[in-house]
Amino acid sequence: MRLPLSIFEKELLTELNVVPAQLHPNNWPFIRAFIILYSQFDISPSIEVFLYFFEAKHTRSKLWVSLNSDPGRALLTLFQSSYKNLKGKFVKVRASTGDTTLLDEFPLYWTPEPKFQSARHLEDLSPKDQGICKFLTSLKVVFDTSFLLTKEYIPSVLKAYTGTPHSLPLAKITLLLLLTICLFLCREDVI
Repeated sequence: MRLPLSIFEKELLTELNVVPAQLHPNNWPFIRAFIILYSQFDISPSIEVFLYFFEAKHTRSKLWVSLNSDPGRALLTLFQSSYKNLKGKFVKVRASTGDTTLLDEFPLYWTPEPKFQSARHLEDLSPKDQGICKFLTSLKVVFDTSFLLTKEYIPSVLKAYTGTPHSLPLAKITLLLLLTICLFLCREDVI
């Protein structure tokens, strides 16, 4: 997790009704990799699309909220199967008594009622988000979360890995063009 939180991360936490520390540590790489992947397609990350590919559940210990790929909709690989020896690798952020603004509008106390939810259904999404989900699904690729994170600041490597514009085969260029047209037609100011 990086501070300050991005707008997408804040919106996701708000949607799930959790504070950053309530998400299982393995979830932050998923979130960051999703943002990196979206940036490769020049699309702003969408909470609805993210929650189409992932669902929010209790962990076995019920201490955290866990984001899991929806069966049959894997977009990103598992970052790490488990975190051991957490206390030596994570820091705790603590504010002075009564100061809940340290994380910029996010309280430091755990929320009592996180929103556990199944993955979104395609038909419940906006036409724009449906188009993005169909496009990402049509790629038939499960992207390596670890690779995306380690190559985040090497654009040429990411472009080659994700197959974005210069290295896309004709079928993928056509899909990208159709997605762009769909996004244009779905803009509120065009309709």
